[in-house]
Amino acid sequence: MMPGRSLQRAGLDGSLRNLPGRIAADREGNAIIEFAILAPVFLLLLLGTFDLGQMVYGRAVLHGAVQEAARTSSLETANTDEADQKVEDIILPILPNATVTSSRVSYFDFADIGRPEAWNDLDDSGTCNDGETFTDENRNGVWDADVGKSGNGGANDVVLYTVTVDYQPVFKVPFMEQEDQRTLSATAVKKNQPFADQNDYGSDAGACD
Repeated sequence: MMPGRSLQRAGLDGSLRNLPGRIAADREGNAIIEFAILAPVFLLLLLGTFDLGQMVYGRAVLHGAVQEAARTSSLETANTDEADQKVEDIILPILPNATVTSSRVSYFDFADIGRPEAWNDLDDSGTCNDGETFTDENRNGVWDADVGKSGNGGANDVVLYTVTVDYQPVFKVPFMEQEDQRTLSATAVKKNQPFADQNDYGSDAGACD
């Protein structure tokens, strides 16, 4: 065997033996591979953060706007349409194309919120029925499970103001199940200013079917 060939073979064998170590130490091109692996995960986290941030920020702004609108609506010179419009104007830049709905229910006192009209519950069913008699406290001619009256009420009345916002998320997170429509709501309870005598509840009697 020629000496030159022996040296070449020895060098080749050494190169083959060191090949795994040289491959492990070679960092060329790793950045591209790492980016290809991490980029989708990073983008998912980023979009998820934006989506959550929009919802949390929208909820915080909505609560603040509802509190302010409820306070201005408690004044004698209150304009509830303007108050509702202001809430919508504040929330739409944060939740574009959202649908904003509002409602007001008035009560004589804080303790009356969610209280049913008084009735003679003979069968202990929790519902006025079968000819049971009731007191038509809100003067609408029927028994109501909530004694409140729709609207902003009058002087010294307690008003439950609720705003509901339905919106579509701006930031869609790929490969994750998301609601096409989300709902945020905020409620404020304020007592109207005593700018006049407060109207008491009605006392007419009625009978349930």
